[in-house]
Amino acid sequence: MSDLRPRSVFCIVAGHHRDRAVAEDACAGRFTYNGVTLELGLEPDWLSAGLDDDKEWAIECGKFYYGLDLACAFSETGESRFLAAWERLVLSWIRTVPVGADPSHVAGRRIQNWIYAWDVFASAPGFPGLSAGSAARIATSLAAQVRDLRGRLTPERNHRTLELYALFIAALALPELDPAGSLLAFAVAALSENLLTDVLPDGVHRERSTHYHMITLRTFVGVRENARRFGVTLPDGYDTRLARACEFALHCHRPDGGIPALSDADGGSYLDLLAHAGDLFGRPDFLWAATAGRRGAPPEECGPGFPLGGYFVQRSGWGTNGTPFRDERFLIFDCGPLGDGSHGHYDLLNVEIAAGGRPLLVDPGRYTYSEASPNWRRWFRGTAAHNTVCVDGLDQTPYARGKPNEAVAQASFLGRHRAPGLDVLHGEARSPCYEVVHSRRVVFVAGEYWLLEDRLRGERVHRYDLRFHLAADAWQRTEVAVGEANAIVRGPGLALIVAPAGTPRLEAGWVAESYGVKRPAPVVSIAVDGMAEVTFTTLVVPLAPGGNPPSLAAHARDGATVIEVRGTGPDGRARDWVGWRSSRGRLELGPLEVRAVAAWLRQAESGAIVAFGACEAEAVPGHAVELVAAEPMDSA
Repeated sequence: MSDLRPRSVFCIVAGHHRDRAVAEDACAGRFTYNGVTLELGLEPDWLSAGLDDDKEWAIECGKFYYGLDLACAFSETGESRFLAAWERLVLSWIRTVPVGADPSHVAGRRIQNWIYAWDVFASAPGFPGLSAGSAARIATSLAAQVRDLRGRLTPERNHRTLELYALFIAALALPELDPAGSLLAFAVAALSENLLTDVLPDGVHRERSTHYHMITLRTFVGVRENARRFGVTLPDGYDTRLARACEFALHCHRPDGGIPALSDADGGSYLDLLAHAGDLFGRPDFLWAATAGRRGAPPEECGPGFPLGGYFVQRSGWGTNGTPFRDERFLIFDCGPLGDGSHGHYDLLNVEIAAGGRPLLVDPGRYTYSEASPNWRRWFRGTAAHNTVCVDGLDQTPYARGKPNEAVAQASFLGRHRAPGLDVLHGEARSPCYEVVHSRRVVFVAGEYWLLEDRLRGERVHRYDLRFHLAADAWQRTEVAVGEANAIVRGPGLALIVAPAGTPRLEAGWVAESYGVKRPAPVVSIAVDGMAEVTFTTLVVPLAPGGNPPSLAAHARDGATVIEVRGTGPDGRARDWVGWRSSRGRLELGPLEVRAVAAWLRQAESGAIVAFGACEAEAVPGHAVELVAAEPMDSA
């Protein structure tokens, strides 16, 4: 078995593990995860290494991702110490850790990473071979781990996906482990079944986490690429569902290239994955989004909805109309189920907003799975840690350490109305923790700014707290000014203009862009106490340094809401009138009255109407009205 080595397989994560510093640390027996560095040596005490209050550190270490960094360093330098370090680490694991001692999903990652690293070492020029007997010991251990893993696969969801992928990779790379081909056949059929089960028909992963969506998508794209290379036929329906998952990945990336950290999620970018999918499927829209317009063709849709997943997107464009790609406006609206499993956050009607090449209003992320005091897990998961309304200081869903064990909050998507220059999303949340109904309209005007209307309706008095989480770079750079008509919150790149339902105040908050690392960030709290019903109206506008924020005036009459916004347009001299109501009826838009469900117009400084759009409108004498029907109502 001296010539034993794995066949070369496509490694979907290779580009993320070429860090020389990580390789140097591994050579020294030093490992960093979740912001914590431990000195373990090259023959660690694997069974006790880690942190007492967070098992995730040991889990990450046991996956052996640093093996890929070591292999890359050896391939680039030819220095034997990188190979020697990997071999010592792997053999010490085999000697000291019984097969099956750690969670099955960890074993699945380790199987893949041992194979990937071994292949890169063995393919490098000047590879001297492993030390005597090591190849056989590693192959024997992999065989035992594969047998064990197949016998204790996770029943469902993302862990099962990556475990099945480990079996798939093992069968391709080490065919001597699967002489009859039964392991490969099982893995292919089970992976396809898991794809069709876990990725909803609209393309969103059933856990409704942007992070886990990308992690599982990476696996399924890896399956597709390796199947292409090895001539493996995938079952019918695989490519169709995979393409839908890639479409959600396309649309949930912000213009700056990052993803919003929705539910249990970190930040980060998966544009390399999207680019690979674009080449794999011949999709120019994937390539355009992945390369900020350098390759491919722009997507046709700027505002797709994913009603089963519960996510709805608004985007000003794709960098084709004079605005640089990164500077386009972007919003994602969460109006759907909590998500299967235990990764959901209590964040119904949450939004994340980006513009000018940066995130402006953010979801703080997950930070940790540890419940140790002071239980940061609960803070990051709770309703108050999201851009929505907190009622009586309660979470929308009763807090549970794992999967919900009581009734959960429910969202209903009440519809979408669109016309030129106007995009209105409408959703509602009901909680088992209180009798209040929260409805939110998200109104995107002229591709420039947003109006958020939050209506809270209860039978008894409550405390309502509308909360906005700014990005970490806004820490100690955010100010509140209170005037007679509006309160204005200014932070880097944006202004929040608040109608006088309450006075904003700043709180200390946190943002975790990666697991285990949190940064201070400001939270805007607009609280009203002792009322049964309240309506918050907030204008969110991207704003350059030194720019003048618009002013906001809200008018409500006969079931209609009309917002007057002064200081709009490219020169800040226009006045907008934006109105909506629950069904078609009268809207008084300043100089113009229209019967519609939603409408807007813009007046130049002279008073002339220079832009107009209406949804489900009756004809207006003297004005061309595009009759736009409401989109079908979807409940999630």
